[in-house]
Amino acid sequence: MFVQQLEPVHGSLGLSALIATLPLVTVLVLLGAVRMKAHRAGPTGLVVAALVGWLGYGMPLGQTASSAAQGALFGLFPIMWIVVNALWVYRMTVRTHHFDILRRSFGRLSDDPRIQALVIAFCFGALLEALAGFGAPVAICSVMLVALGFDPVRAAVVCLVANTAPVAFGAMGTPVVTLAQVTGLPLDVVASVVGRQTPLLALVVPLVLVGLVDGKRGLRETWAPALVCGLAFAVVQFAAANYVSAQLADIGAALAGAGALVAVPGARRPAAEPVRAAVLTGARSEDLDEEDPRPEVARAYAPYVLIVVIFSVAQIPAAKDWLARANQVFDWPFLNVADPHGEPVSGNVFTLPLVSTGGTLVLIAGVATALVLGVHARVAVREWLGTVYELRFAILTVTSVLALAYVMNLSGQAATIGHFVAAAGAGLAFLSPVLGWFGVAVSGSDTSANALFGALQVTAAQQSGLSPELLAAANSSGGVLGKMISPQNLTIACAAVGLAGREGDLLRKVLPWSLGLLLVMCLIVFAQSTVVLSWMLP
Repeated sequence: MFVQQLEPVHGSLGLSALIATLPLVTVLVLLGAVRMKAHRAGPTGLVVAALVGWLGYGMPLGQTASSAAQGALFGLFPIMWIVVNALWVYRMTVRTHHFDILRRSFGRLSDDPRIQALVIAFCFGALLEALAGFGAPVAICSVMLVALGFDPVRAAVVCLVANTAPVAFGAMGTPVVTLAQVTGLPLDVVASVVGRQTPLLALVVPLVLVGLVDGKRGLRETWAPALVCGLAFAVVQFAAANYVSAQLADIGAALAGAGALVAVPGARRPAAEPVRAAVLTGARSEDLDEEDPRPEVARAYAPYVLIVVIFSVAQIPAAKDWLARANQVFDWPFLNVADPHGEPVSGNVFTLPLVSTGGTLVLIAGVATALVLGVHARVAVREWLGTVYELRFAILTVTSVLALAYVMNLSGQAATIGHFVAAAGAGLAFLSPVLGWFGVAVSGSDTSANALFGALQVTAAQQSGLSPELLAAANSSGGVLGKMISPQNLTIACAAVGLAGREGDLLRKVLPWSLGLLLVMCLIVFAQSTVVLSWMLP
Protein backbone atom coordinates (compact mmCIF):
# COMPACT_ATOMS: atom_id res chain seq x y z
CA MET A 1 0.00 0.00 0.00
CA PHE A 2 1.18 3.50 -0.89
CA VAL A 3 0.36 6.07 1.82
CA GLN A 4 0.15 9.69 0.67
CA GLN A 5 2.42 12.25 2.33
CA LEU A 6 1.62 15.94 2.68
CA GLU A 7 5.21 17.10 3.30
CA PRO A 8 7.53 14.70 1.45
CA VAL A 9 10.19 17.31 0.58
CA HIS A 10 12.38 17.94 3.66
CA GLY A 11 9.27 17.85 5.85
CA SER A 12 8.28 21.31 4.54
CA LEU A 13 4.75 22.04 3.36
CA GLY A 14 5.94 25.09 1.39
CA LEU A 15 8.70 23.25 -0.50
CA SER A 16 6.43 20.25 -1.10
CA ALA A 17 3.71 22.52 -2.48
CA LEU A 18 6.25 24.23 -4.75
CA ILE A 19 7.33 20.87 -6.17
CA ALA A 20 3.70 19.71 -6.47
CA THR A 21 2.82 22.71 -8.65
CA LEU A 22 5.38 21.77 -11.31
CA PRO A 23 2.92 19.76 -13.48
CA LEU A 24 0.36 22.60 -13.42
CA VAL A 25 3.00 25.26 -14.04
CA THR A 26 4.36 23.18 -16.92
CA VAL A 27 0.97 22.95 -18.63
CA LEU A 28 0.08 26.59 -18.05
CA VAL A 29 3.44 27.92 -19.24
CA LEU A 30 3.44 25.69 -22.34
CA LEU A 31 -0.09 26.80 -23.23
CA GLY A 32 0.09 30.47 -22.24
CA ALA A 33 3.70 31.52 -22.82
CA VAL A 34 5.16 29.00 -25.27
CA ARG A 35 1.78 28.72 -27.08
CA MET A 36 2.22 24.99 -27.49
CA LYS A 37 -0.82 23.09 -28.75
CA ALA A 38 -2.93 21.63 -25.95
CA HIS A 39 -2.59 18.06 -27.25
CA ARG A 40 1.20 18.39 -26.76
CA ALA A 41 1.16 20.37 -23.52
CA GLY A 42 -1.16 17.85 -21.82
CA PRO A 43 1.09 14.79 -22.29
CA THR A 44 4.15 16.85 -21.33
CA GLY A 45 2.48 17.88 -18.10
CA LEU A 46 1.52 14.26 -17.48
CA VAL A 47 5.18 13.20 -17.69
CA VAL A 48 6.12 15.90 -15.18
CA ALA A 49 3.30 14.84 -12.83
CA ALA A 50 4.43 11.21 -13.03
CA LEU A 51 8.06 12.16 -12.25
CA VAL A 52 6.99 14.32 -9.29
CA GLY A 53 4.73 11.54 -8.00
CA TRP A 54 7.46 8.91 -8.35
CA LEU A 55 10.57 10.82 -7.33
CA GLY A 56 9.13 13.53 -5.09
CA TYR A 57 6.28 11.70 -3.36
CA GLY A 58 7.64 8.15 -3.45
CA MET A 59 4.66 6.68 -5.29
CA PRO A 60 5.76 3.37 -6.85
CA LEU A 61 6.21 3.69 -10.60
CA GLY A 62 3.66 0.94 -11.25
CA GLN A 63 0.99 2.67 -9.19
CA THR A 64 1.85 6.01 -10.82
CA ALA A 65 1.31 4.49 -14.25
CA SER A 66 -1.87 2.77 -13.07
CA SER A 67 -3.36 6.03 -11.75
CA ALA A 68 -2.56 7.73 -15.06
CA ALA A 69 -4.26 4.89 -16.93
CA GLN A 70 -7.38 5.26 -14.78
CA GLY A 71 -7.53 8.98 -15.54
CA ALA A 72 -7.03 8.37 -19.25
CA LEU A 73 -9.84 5.81 -19.29
CA PHE A 74 -12.15 8.24 -17.54
CA GLY A 75 -11.21 10.84 -20.15
CA LEU A 76 -12.20 8.42 -22.91
CA PHE A 77 -15.26 7.00 -21.20
CA PRO A 78 -17.52 8.67 -20.32
CA ILE A 79 -16.08 12.13 -21.13
CA MET A 80 -15.12 11.98 -24.82
CA TRP A 81 -17.70 9.25 -25.43
CA ILE A 82 -20.34 11.94 -24.84
CA VAL A 83 -18.64 14.53 -27.05
CA VAL A 84 -18.05 12.17 -29.98
CA ASN A 85 -21.63 10.96 -30.11
CA ALA A 86 -23.08 14.46 -29.70
CA LEU A 87 -21.02 15.89 -32.55
CA TRP A 88 -21.91 12.84 -34.63
CA VAL A 89 -25.58 13.81 -34.39
CA TYR A 90 -24.73 17.33 -35.54
CA ARG A 91 -22.65 16.07 -38.46
CA MET A 92 -25.55 13.95 -39.70
CA THR A 93 -27.86 17.00 -39.69
CA VAL A 94 -25.27 18.90 -41.75
CA ARG A 95 -24.89 15.94 -44.12
CA THR A 96 -28.62 15.81 -44.83
CA HIS A 97 -28.92 19.66 -45.00
CA HIS A 98 -31.41 19.63 -42.12
CA PHE A 99 -29.10 21.96 -40.21
CA ASP A 100 -29.65 24.58 -42.96
CA ILE A 101 -33.39 24.12 -42.55
CA LEU A 102 -33.01 24.65 -38.81
CA ARG A 103 -30.99 27.83 -39.42
CA ARG A 104 -33.67 29.20 -41.75
CA SER A 105 -36.33 28.32 -39.20
CA PHE A 106 -34.54 30.39 -36.56
CA GLY A 107 -34.16 33.27 -38.99
CA ARG A 108 -37.95 33.39 -39.47
CA LEU A 109 -38.72 33.60 -35.73
CA SER A 110 -37.90 37.30 -35.82
CA ASP A 111 -36.17 39.73 -38.16
CA ASP A 112 -35.01 41.84 -35.21
CA PRO A 113 -31.24 41.17 -34.98
CA ARG A 114 -31.30 41.65 -31.21
CA ILE A 115 -33.88 38.90 -30.80
CA GLN A 116 -32.00 36.75 -33.33
CA ALA A 117 -28.88 37.08 -31.17
CA LEU A 118 -30.80 35.84 -28.14
CA VAL A 119 -32.42 32.93 -30.00
CA ILE A 120 -29.27 31.76 -31.76
CA ALA A 121 -26.28 32.77 -29.61
CA PHE A 122 -27.88 32.36 -26.18
CA CYS A 123 -30.65 29.73 -26.51
CA PHE A 124 -29.48 27.58 -29.43
CA GLY A 125 -25.88 28.07 -28.34
CA ALA A 126 -26.84 26.71 -24.90
CA LEU A 127 -28.48 23.70 -26.55
CA LEU A 128 -25.32 23.01 -28.56
CA GLU A 129 -23.25 23.46 -25.39
CA ALA A 130 -25.53 20.96 -23.65
CA LEU A 131 -25.07 18.41 -26.41
CA ALA A 132 -21.45 18.88 -27.44
CA GLY A 133 -19.54 21.79 -25.90
CA PHE A 134 -15.80 22.07 -26.68
CA GLY A 135 -16.18 25.12 -28.96
CA ALA A 136 -19.08 23.84 -31.07
CA PRO A 137 -21.58 26.55 -29.96
CA VAL A 138 -19.24 29.42 -30.82
CA ALA A 139 -18.33 28.00 -34.23
CA ILE A 140 -21.85 27.06 -35.30
CA CYS A 141 -23.74 30.06 -33.91
CA SER A 142 -21.20 32.57 -35.28
CA VAL A 143 -21.70 31.18 -38.78
CA MET A 144 -25.49 31.34 -38.38
CA LEU A 145 -25.40 35.00 -37.28
CA VAL A 146 -23.11 35.97 -40.18
CA ALA A 147 -25.54 34.24 -42.57
CA LEU A 148 -28.30 36.44 -41.13
CA GLY A 149 -26.29 39.56 -41.98
CA PHE A 150 -24.31 40.24 -38.80
CA ASP A 151 -20.89 41.81 -39.04
CA PRO A 152 -18.36 38.97 -38.45
CA VAL A 153 -16.68 40.67 -35.48
CA ARG A 154 -19.99 41.43 -33.79
CA ALA A 155 -21.22 37.88 -34.43
CA ALA A 156 -18.09 36.37 -32.89
CA VAL A 157 -18.16 38.63 -29.82
CA VAL A 158 -21.85 37.95 -29.18
CA CYS A 159 -21.34 34.18 -29.39
CA LEU A 160 -18.25 34.23 -27.16
CA VAL A 161 -20.05 36.19 -24.42
CA ALA A 162 -23.19 34.06 -24.76
CA ASN A 163 -21.15 30.89 -24.20
CA THR A 164 -20.96 31.34 -20.41
CA ALA A 165 -24.03 30.40 -18.36
CA PRO A 166 -24.47 26.91 -19.91
CA VAL A 167 -20.80 25.83 -19.86
CA ALA A 168 -20.75 24.20 -16.39
CA PHE A 169 -23.45 21.74 -17.50
CA GLY A 170 -22.18 21.40 -21.08
CA ALA A 171 -21.66 18.17 -23.00
CA MET A 172 -24.36 16.43 -20.97
CA GLY A 173 -23.00 17.66 -17.65
CA THR A 174 -19.41 16.60 -18.36
CA PRO A 175 -17.69 19.37 -16.30
CA VAL A 176 -19.70 18.67 -13.14
CA VAL A 177 -19.42 14.90 -13.65
CA THR A 178 -15.64 15.29 -13.85
CA LEU A 179 -15.64 17.59 -10.82
CA ALA A 180 -17.54 15.02 -8.77
CA GLN A 181 -15.22 12.25 -9.92
CA VAL A 182 -11.93 13.99 -9.07
CA THR A 183 -13.15 15.41 -5.75
CA GLY A 184 -15.07 12.39 -4.50
CA LEU A 185 -18.11 14.58 -3.79
CA PRO A 186 -21.60 13.34 -4.74
CA LEU A 187 -22.59 14.48 -8.23
CA ASP A 188 -26.06 15.62 -7.18
CA VAL A 189 -24.59 17.85 -4.44
CA VAL A 190 -21.97 19.43 -6.72
CA ALA A 191 -24.53 19.99 -9.48
CA SER A 192 -26.93 21.47 -6.95
CA VAL A 193 -24.45 24.12 -5.79
CA VAL A 194 -23.35 24.99 -9.33
CA GLY A 195 -27.06 25.25 -10.12
CA ARG A 196 -27.33 27.99 -7.48
CA GLN A 197 -24.51 30.04 -9.00
CA THR A 198 -24.55 29.96 -12.81
CA PRO A 199 -28.31 30.75 -13.12
CA LEU A 200 -27.46 34.18 -11.68
CA LEU A 201 -25.24 34.73 -14.72
CA ALA A 202 -28.13 33.73 -16.99
CA LEU A 203 -30.12 36.68 -15.67
CA VAL A 204 -27.42 39.11 -16.80
CA VAL A 205 -25.97 37.67 -20.00
CA PRO A 206 -29.04 38.23 -22.30
CA LEU A 207 -29.07 41.91 -21.28
CA VAL A 208 -25.37 42.12 -22.09
CA LEU A 209 -26.00 40.52 -25.49
CA VAL A 210 -28.65 42.99 -26.66
CA GLY A 211 -26.32 45.76 -25.51
CA LEU A 212 -23.48 44.29 -27.56
CA VAL A 213 -25.72 44.03 -30.61
CA ASP A 214 -27.29 47.49 -30.51
CA GLY A 215 -25.81 49.49 -27.65
CA LYS A 216 -28.00 51.52 -25.30
CA ARG A 217 -30.85 51.54 -27.81
CA GLY A 218 -30.88 47.73 -27.88
CA LEU A 219 -30.98 47.57 -24.09
CA ARG A 220 -33.72 50.21 -23.91
CA GLU A 221 -35.96 48.62 -26.55
CA THR A 222 -35.44 44.90 -25.89
CA TRP A 223 -34.68 44.65 -22.18
CA ALA A 224 -38.04 42.98 -21.49
CA PRO A 225 -37.63 39.96 -23.84
CA ALA A 226 -33.97 39.68 -22.78
CA LEU A 227 -34.90 39.61 -19.10
CA VAL A 228 -37.74 37.12 -19.65
CA CYS A 229 -35.43 34.86 -21.66
CA GLY A 230 -32.73 34.97 -18.98
CA LEU A 231 -35.21 34.43 -16.17
CA ALA A 232 -36.79 31.37 -17.83
CA PHE A 233 -33.32 29.95 -18.55
CA ALA A 234 -32.17 30.56 -14.96
CA VAL A 235 -35.25 29.05 -13.31
CA VAL A 236 -35.16 25.86 -15.39
CA GLN A 237 -31.38 25.44 -15.06
CA PHE A 238 -31.70 25.80 -11.27
CA ALA A 239 -34.65 23.37 -11.10
CA ALA A 240 -33.05 20.74 -13.34
CA ALA A 241 -29.64 20.89 -11.63
CA ASN A 242 -31.20 20.59 -8.18
CA TYR A 243 -34.19 18.31 -8.66
CA VAL A 244 -33.98 16.51 -12.02
CA SER A 245 -30.61 15.83 -13.66
CA ALA A 246 -27.37 17.69 -14.31
CA GLN A 247 -27.33 16.20 -17.81
CA LEU A 248 -30.66 17.82 -18.65
CA ALA A 249 -30.01 21.22 -17.02
CA ASP A 250 -28.87 23.06 -20.15
CA ILE A 251 -31.25 21.30 -22.53
CA GLY A 252 -34.28 22.26 -20.46
CA ALA A 253 -32.95 25.77 -19.82
CA ALA A 254 -32.24 26.42 -23.51
CA LEU A 255 -35.69 25.27 -24.58
CA ALA A 256 -37.37 27.25 -21.79
CA GLY A 257 -35.42 30.40 -22.68
CA ALA A 258 -36.35 30.12 -26.35
CA GLY A 259 -39.99 29.39 -25.57
CA ALA A 260 -40.27 32.32 -23.17
CA LEU A 261 -38.57 34.64 -25.66
CA VAL A 262 -40.95 33.78 -28.49
CA ALA A 263 -43.94 34.15 -26.15
CA VAL A 264 -43.07 37.73 -25.15
CA PRO A 265 -45.50 40.17 -26.84
CA GLY A 266 -43.65 42.16 -29.45
CA ALA A 267 -40.56 39.89 -29.59
CA ARG A 268 -41.51 38.79 -33.11
CA ARG A 269 -42.48 42.29 -34.24
CA PRO A 270 -40.39 43.51 -37.22
CA ALA A 271 -37.44 45.65 -36.20
CA ALA A 272 -37.25 49.26 -37.30
CA GLU A 273 -35.18 49.73 -40.45
CA PRO A 274 -32.60 52.01 -38.72
CA VAL A 275 -31.91 49.18 -36.26
CA ARG A 276 -31.43 46.63 -39.01
CA ALA A 277 -29.24 49.00 -41.01
CA ALA A 278 -27.04 49.72 -37.99
CA VAL A 279 -26.62 46.12 -36.92
CA LEU A 280 -26.80 44.00 -40.07
CA THR A 281 -23.75 45.36 -41.85
CA GLY A 282 -22.65 42.02 -43.29
CA ALA A 283 -23.84 40.04 -46.33
CA ARG A 284 -27.13 38.22 -45.79
CA SER A 285 -27.29 34.59 -46.98
CA GLU A 286 -29.58 34.28 -50.00
CA ASP A 287 -30.90 30.85 -49.01
CA LEU A 288 -32.75 32.42 -46.05
CA ASP A 289 -35.63 33.20 -48.40
CA GLU A 290 -36.17 29.54 -49.31
CA GLU A 291 -39.42 27.99 -48.11
CA ASP A 292 -39.01 24.63 -46.37
CA PRO A 293 -41.81 22.01 -46.23
CA ARG A 294 -43.18 21.60 -42.71
CA PRO A 295 -42.31 17.87 -42.56
CA GLU A 296 -38.67 18.74 -43.27
CA VAL A 297 -38.70 21.44 -40.58
CA ALA A 298 -40.05 18.88 -38.13
CA ARG A 299 -37.27 16.46 -39.12
CA ALA A 300 -34.69 19.23 -38.59
CA TYR A 301 -35.86 19.61 -34.98
CA ALA A 302 -36.21 15.84 -34.46
CA PRO A 303 -32.63 15.06 -33.28
CA TYR A 304 -32.92 17.48 -30.37
CA VAL A 305 -36.40 16.27 -29.48
CA LEU A 306 -35.14 12.67 -29.48
CA ILE A 307 -32.26 13.52 -27.14
CA VAL A 308 -34.58 15.29 -24.71
CA VAL A 309 -37.05 12.39 -24.75
CA ILE A 310 -34.40 9.68 -24.31
CA PHE A 311 -32.67 11.50 -21.45
CA SER A 312 -36.01 12.22 -19.79
CA VAL A 313 -37.02 8.57 -19.93
CA ALA A 314 -33.61 7.61 -18.51
CA GLN A 315 -34.35 9.76 -15.43
CA ILE A 316 -37.51 7.80 -14.56
CA PRO A 317 -36.55 5.86 -11.37
CA ALA A 318 -37.43 2.43 -12.81
CA ALA A 319 -35.50 3.09 -16.02
CA LYS A 320 -32.60 4.63 -14.10
CA ASP A 321 -32.29 1.55 -11.89
CA TRP A 322 -32.51 -0.77 -14.90
CA LEU A 323 -29.74 1.11 -16.74
CA ALA A 324 -27.55 1.19 -13.62
CA ARG A 325 -27.54 -2.62 -13.45
CA ALA A 326 -25.13 -2.65 -16.37
CA ASN A 327 -22.56 -0.59 -14.41
CA GLN A 328 -19.30 -2.40 -13.84
CA VAL A 329 -17.66 -1.76 -10.45
CA PHE A 330 -14.22 -3.29 -9.82
CA ASP A 331 -10.94 -2.79 -7.97
CA TRP A 332 -8.58 -0.89 -10.23
CA PRO A 333 -5.53 -3.10 -10.96
CA PHE A 334 -2.09 -2.30 -9.56
CA LEU A 335 -3.50 0.51 -7.40
CA ASN A 336 -3.57 0.45 -3.59
CA VAL A 337 -3.48 3.97 -2.17
CA ALA A 338 -4.28 5.31 1.30
CA ASP A 339 -4.67 8.94 2.37
CA PRO A 340 -2.31 10.49 4.99
CA HIS A 341 -4.54 9.02 7.73
CA GLY A 342 -4.15 5.50 6.35
CA GLU A 343 -7.70 5.23 4.94
CA PRO A 344 -8.09 3.73 1.44
CA VAL A 345 -8.96 6.37 -1.18
CA SER A 346 -11.98 6.09 -3.46
CA GLY A 347 -9.75 5.86 -6.54
CA ASN A 348 -8.88 2.26 -5.69
CA VAL A 349 -12.33 1.31 -7.00
CA PHE A 350 -13.51 2.19 -10.51
CA THR A 351 -17.07 2.38 -11.84
CA LEU A 352 -17.70 1.93 -15.56
CA PRO A 353 -21.25 3.15 -16.45
CA LEU A 354 -21.66 1.28 -19.73
CA VAL A 355 -25.31 2.08 -20.52
CA SER A 356 -26.43 4.76 -18.08
CA THR A 357 -23.77 7.26 -19.15
CA GLY A 358 -24.81 10.24 -21.26
CA GLY A 359 -22.67 9.19 -24.22
CA THR A 360 -24.53 5.91 -24.66
CA LEU A 361 -27.88 7.66 -24.43
CA VAL A 362 -26.75 10.16 -27.08
CA LEU A 363 -25.59 7.23 -29.22
CA ILE A 364 -29.09 5.75 -29.01
CA ALA A 365 -30.52 9.15 -29.98
CA GLY A 366 -28.03 9.26 -32.87
CA VAL A 367 -29.19 5.92 -34.22
CA ALA A 368 -32.80 7.15 -34.02
CA THR A 369 -31.73 10.39 -35.74
CA ALA A 370 -30.18 8.46 -38.61
CA LEU A 371 -33.49 6.62 -39.10
CA VAL A 372 -35.57 9.82 -38.95
CA LEU A 373 -33.29 11.74 -41.33
CA GLY A 374 -32.89 8.81 -43.70
CA VAL A 375 -29.13 8.44 -43.26
CA HIS A 376 -27.90 5.10 -44.61
CA ALA A 377 -26.15 2.91 -42.04
CA ARG A 378 -22.89 2.98 -44.00
CA VAL A 379 -22.96 6.78 -44.18
CA ALA A 380 -23.81 7.05 -40.48
CA VAL A 381 -20.83 4.87 -39.55
CA ARG A 382 -18.57 6.90 -41.84
CA GLU A 383 -19.75 10.12 -40.17
CA TRP A 384 -19.09 8.62 -36.71
CA LEU A 385 -15.55 7.65 -37.69
CA GLY A 386 -15.10 11.10 -39.24
CA THR A 387 -16.15 12.64 -35.92
CA VAL A 388 -13.53 10.60 -34.05
CA TYR A 389 -10.90 11.74 -36.53
CA GLU A 390 -12.00 15.37 -36.24
CA LEU A 391 -11.73 15.17 -32.44
CA ARG A 392 -8.45 13.22 -32.35
CA PHE A 393 -6.47 16.10 -30.82
CA ALA A 394 -9.23 16.93 -28.35
CA ILE A 395 -9.31 13.26 -27.30
CA LEU A 396 -5.56 13.27 -26.69
CA THR A 397 -5.79 16.53 -24.74
CA VAL A 398 -8.64 15.44 -22.49
CA THR A 399 -7.25 11.97 -21.74
CA SER A 400 -3.79 13.37 -20.91
CA VAL A 401 -5.18 16.15 -18.69
CA LEU A 402 -7.39 13.65 -16.82
CA ALA A 403 -4.42 11.30 -16.46
CA LEU A 404 -2.36 14.20 -15.07
CA ALA A 405 -5.14 15.07 -12.62
CA TYR A 406 -5.44 11.49 -11.38
CA VAL A 407 -1.68 11.20 -10.83
CA MET A 408 -1.65 14.46 -8.88
CA ASN A 409 -4.68 13.48 -6.82
CA LEU A 410 -3.67 9.91 -6.01
CA SER A 411 0.00 10.67 -5.32
CA GLY A 412 -0.94 13.43 -2.86
CA GLN A 413 0.30 16.42 -4.88
CA ALA A 414 -3.16 18.06 -5.01
CA ALA A 415 -3.62 17.57 -1.24
CA THR A 416 -0.30 19.29 -0.51
CA ILE A 417 -1.19 22.30 -2.66
CA GLY A 418 -4.63 22.43 -1.08
CA HIS A 419 -3.21 22.49 2.46
CA PHE A 420 -0.79 25.24 1.48
CA VAL A 421 -3.46 27.36 -0.26
CA ALA A 422 -5.74 27.02 2.78
CA ALA A 423 -3.62 29.70 4.43
CA ALA A 424 -5.79 32.23 2.54
CA GLY A 425 -8.52 31.44 5.07
CA ALA A 426 -11.90 33.07 4.48
CA GLY A 427 -10.49 35.00 1.50
CA LEU A 428 -10.23 31.68 -0.31
CA ALA A 429 -13.97 31.82 -1.05
CA PHE A 430 -13.50 35.06 -2.97
CA LEU A 431 -10.46 33.76 -4.86
CA SER A 432 -11.69 30.26 -5.68
CA PRO A 433 -13.63 31.27 -8.85
CA VAL A 434 -10.47 33.01 -10.09
CA LEU A 435 -8.61 29.69 -10.08
CA GLY A 436 -11.29 28.07 -12.23
CA TRP A 437 -11.38 31.13 -14.51
CA PHE A 438 -7.62 30.97 -14.98
CA GLY A 439 -7.73 27.24 -15.68
CA VAL A 440 -10.37 27.61 -18.39
CA ALA A 441 -8.74 30.72 -19.86
CA VAL A 442 -5.58 28.69 -20.43
CA SER A 443 -7.00 25.24 -21.27
CA GLY A 444 -10.24 26.30 -23.00
CA SER A 445 -12.19 23.66 -21.10
CA ASP A 446 -14.20 23.78 -17.87
CA THR A 447 -13.80 20.01 -17.73
CA SER A 448 -10.01 20.29 -17.79
CA ALA A 449 -9.99 23.10 -15.20
CA ASN A 450 -12.17 21.02 -12.88
CA ALA A 451 -9.87 18.03 -13.33
CA LEU A 452 -6.80 20.13 -12.58
CA PHE A 453 -8.06 22.19 -9.66
CA GLY A 454 -11.14 20.42 -8.27
CA ALA A 455 -9.36 18.28 -5.67
CA LEU A 456 -7.13 21.20 -4.71
CA GLN A 457 -10.19 23.38 -4.00
CA VAL A 458 -11.76 20.68 -1.82
CA THR A 459 -8.61 20.13 0.21
CA ALA A 460 -8.13 23.86 0.73
CA ALA A 461 -11.77 24.23 1.78
CA GLN A 462 -11.49 21.43 4.34
CA GLN A 463 -8.36 22.96 5.83
CA SER A 464 -9.79 26.48 6.02
CA GLY A 465 -13.16 25.47 7.44
CA LEU A 466 -15.15 26.36 4.30
CA SER A 467 -17.67 24.21 2.44
CA PRO A 468 -15.88 21.79 0.06
CA GLU A 469 -18.98 21.67 -2.13
CA LEU A 470 -19.04 25.48 -2.39
CA LEU A 471 -15.41 25.86 -3.47
CA ALA A 472 -15.58 22.90 -5.85
CA ALA A 473 -18.65 24.43 -7.49
CA ALA A 474 -16.96 27.86 -7.54
CA ASN A 475 -14.13 26.37 -9.57
CA SER A 476 -16.60 25.36 -12.27
CA SER A 477 -18.78 28.48 -12.05
CA GLY A 478 -15.79 30.81 -12.21
CA GLY A 479 -14.35 28.73 -15.00
CA VAL A 480 -17.26 29.39 -17.36
CA LEU A 481 -16.23 33.06 -17.49
CA GLY A 482 -12.75 32.18 -18.74
CA LYS A 483 -14.18 30.39 -21.76
CA MET A 484 -14.68 33.56 -23.82
CA ILE A 485 -11.01 34.60 -23.52
CA SER A 486 -9.39 31.19 -23.98
CA PRO A 487 -7.09 31.06 -27.05
CA GLN A 488 -8.89 27.89 -28.15
CA ASN A 489 -12.31 29.56 -28.27
CA LEU A 490 -10.95 32.78 -29.79
CA THR A 491 -9.30 30.78 -32.57
CA ILE A 492 -12.49 28.80 -33.20
CA ALA A 493 -14.53 32.02 -33.41
CA CYS A 494 -12.08 33.68 -35.81
CA ALA A 495 -11.87 30.63 -38.06
CA ALA A 496 -15.66 30.27 -38.18
CA VAL A 497 -16.34 33.82 -39.44
CA GLY A 498 -13.23 34.38 -41.57
CA LEU A 499 -11.22 36.52 -39.14
CA ALA A 500 -8.10 34.35 -38.96
CA GLY A 501 -5.29 36.21 -37.21
CA ARG A 502 -7.58 38.69 -35.44
CA GLU A 503 -7.84 36.84 -32.15
CA GLY A 504 -6.29 39.85 -30.40
CA ASP A 505 -9.12 42.12 -31.60
CA LEU A 506 -11.73 39.75 -30.20
CA LEU A 507 -9.82 39.37 -26.93
CA ARG A 508 -9.82 43.13 -26.36
CA LYS A 509 -13.58 43.26 -26.88
CA VAL A 510 -14.53 40.35 -24.61
CA LEU A 511 -11.90 40.67 -21.84
CA PRO A 512 -13.75 43.47 -19.95
CA TRP A 513 -16.93 41.35 -19.89
CA SER A 514 -15.00 38.30 -18.73
CA LEU A 515 -13.37 40.20 -15.86
CA GLY A 516 -16.55 42.07 -14.90
CA LEU A 517 -18.68 38.92 -14.72
CA LEU A 518 -15.86 37.12 -12.86
CA LEU A 519 -15.95 39.82 -10.19
CA VAL A 520 -19.71 39.26 -9.86
CA MET A 521 -19.16 35.52 -9.43
CA CYS A 522 -16.41 36.08 -6.83
CA LEU A 523 -18.77 38.28 -4.82
CA ILE A 524 -21.56 35.69 -5.08
CA VAL A 525 -19.35 32.84 -3.85
CA PHE A 526 -17.90 34.95 -1.04
CA ALA A 527 -21.41 35.94 0.07
CA GLN A 528 -22.49 32.28 -0.08
CA SER A 529 -19.65 31.45 2.31
CA THR A 530 -21.06 33.93 4.85
CA VAL A 531 -24.43 34.46 6.51
CA VAL A 532 -25.37 36.89 3.72
CA LEU A 533 -26.12 34.21 1.12
CA SER A 534 -25.40 30.94 2.94
CA TRP A 535 -29.15 30.25 2.84
CA MET A 536 -28.77 29.66 -0.91
CA LEU A 537 -26.72 26.50 -0.41
CA PRO A 538 -28.42 23.09 -0.16
